[in-house]
Amino acid sequence: MNGTRRAFLGTALGVAATAGLGTAPASAMESGRSRRIPPSGIGMHLYTMRTRLATDFRGTLERLAEIGYATVGVSGRHGNSAADIRRMLDETRLKAVLEHVAYDIVKGAGLPQALEDIHTLGGKWIVVPSLPGSLHSPAGYREAAREFNKAGLAARESGLKLLYHNHGTDHQVVDGVSLYDILLAETDPELVGFELDLYWAANGGASAPGELFVRHPRRFPALHVKDMAPNGDFADVGSGVLDFPAMFDTARRGGVKQWLVEHDSPADPFASALTSYTYLSRLRY
Repeated sequence: MNGTRRAFLGTALGVAATAGLGTAPASAMESGRSRRIPPSGIGMHLYTMRTRLATDFRGTLERLAEIGYATVGVSGRHGNSAADIRRMLDETRLKAVLEHVAYDIVKGAGLPQALEDIHTLGGKWIVVPSLPGSLHSPAGYREAAREFNKAGLAARESGLKLLYHNHGTDHQVVDGVSLYDILLAETDPELVGFELDLYWAANGGASAPGELFVRHPRRFPALHVKDMAPNGDFADVGSGVLDFPAMFDTARRGGVKQWLVEHDSPADPFASALTSYTYLSRLRY
């Protein structure tokens, strides 16, 4: 993790008390809680597995299915076509629910092909993973919101929906305005949703994810379930300090359908995948 990110996380941890942080491992399996994540809702965002996918795409999918994962979010094809990946998914009985597609493609001439590819993959959401740094201002985010509404209309006409994936900088306040709030307020809920990365939302200075679900119901069909180590680094889900039961308490109001595991830099991707799946499959909240 680079120095800038470490500095950001150090600041962010100072507001952790209002952002859904806590002693997740101690409370995760607390008796008396009966709700659980449906098995069909536990997925893996494939960015986590990128080093393994680069050398054995099908074998990596097969091992994820053996662990118990039902779905995946596609992020990088590693030389495979959408049709190739769909074939491997079918062979391993996994389902792609979304694909990450760059902002410039989504707002440009490449959008129709991107939508067709997601249909080929069998997904239902096209996800913009981040915005260019040049748009990091209230005016830039308002421009992005307009572009999202246009692309969201095209996605809806294709039978899909456009989502946006957040990072820490999306939750910054610039000139007295929360950038993420601009996207929430100025995109059409019928056309644009959000894939909420819980790690970045929790430590980005924003409201707790559970509060976002209440304030903006049905806008968060997919989550990136990513945990935080005590020092601010990434951690396997359930091994860090994020209080996932508290976050998930209002997930239904937020419209959550998919809980996609992510770890940006796992030492052993398969071990991380197993640890994270075991936690989520046993979690009651």
